[in-house]
Amino acid sequence: MLKNNKINIEGLIEGIRKGNRKFLAQAITLIESEKDEHKVQSQKLLKKLFTNNITSVRIGITGIPGAGKSTLIETLGTNLTKSGFKVAVLTVDPSSSITGGSILGDKTRMVELSRNPNAFIRPSPTSGTLGGVKKSTRESILICEAGGYDVILVETVGIGQSEISISEMVDFCLLLLISGAGDELQGIKKGVLELADIIAINKADGDSLESSKRTALEYKNALRILQSSADKETPVMTISGLKNIGIDDLWKEISKKLHDLKLDGTLEKNRLHQQKKWMWEMVEETIIREIETKPNIMKLKSEMEESITNGKTTPVIAAENILRKISNQ
Repeated sequence: MLKNNKINIEGLIEGIRKGNRKFLAQAITLIESEKDEHKVQSQKLLKKLFTNNITSVRIGITGIPGAGKSTLIETLGTNLTKSGFKVAVLTVDPSSSITGGSILGDKTRMVELSRNPNAFIRPSPTSGTLGGVKKSTRESILICEAGGYDVILVETVGIGQSEISISEMVDFCLLLLISGAGDELQGIKKGVLELADIIAINKADGDSLESSKRTALEYKNALRILQSSADKETPVMTISGLKNIGIDDLWKEISKKLHDLKLDGTLEKNRLHQQKKWMWEMVEETIIREIETKPNIMKLKSEMEESITNGKTTPVIAAENILRKISNQ
């Protein structure tokens, strides 16, 4: 918690670079704060920590609710720390729309990993975020990288096509599914399938093993149609996060794909593209926030919305009226 508005940025940076998890948590709390003074301090912090050097692997893990994302992350994260990696896990925790409080605590779902000295887990409430990740997730990634974490796992709330937002901040997307969840193609949107770099059918053990294999085959067939004219070929695997089956093979496949991305320069190109998109998103957010502080513009906004509702104007004309008002401020 940030108990006061005066924060020792240099001390915070020193603690982060030493990999101190307490300082990492404080820094992320700072960048998540909506207070104006904290926003100024967080930008100072990020400016000092920012680097274009690629020091980590950023992996997004998404999928339908109940697919076992947290179980997989605990098993994969534990395996990686045993191999000498430092693993940071950034999770978006569903928030209650009534109380605003988090429904689940990821540290209670990843007990072993949360105790691991080479792992850092940070759950953050969605707070109404629709994109499956928080706006501050990018900044949290940078802070974890500055703390020496070389594998960053970003888990989303798993709410469908809005998961596309995660692809704009990670190097690699893993789509986690299970067999027997309604239709075998589980209503997964085409866009989400196309963004996945690997699809893993989880809980492929015991009585579910054969049905998981059938589900994997159905996805392979579906992807052949989707990707018939594309260079991309998405592997489909069966795994069990709970039983630690196929997890080493999954990591080998991820490592191979990331190695290829580094080799041909795609990884660096993707990171630069993400930074430019991040810039424009910040511009859009700042403009909208600025508009919301102007009573006369908000009044015009309400008038234009009413005009659209009543069929007196079009969205294009309404937008032009608002933009004209803004430019005359």
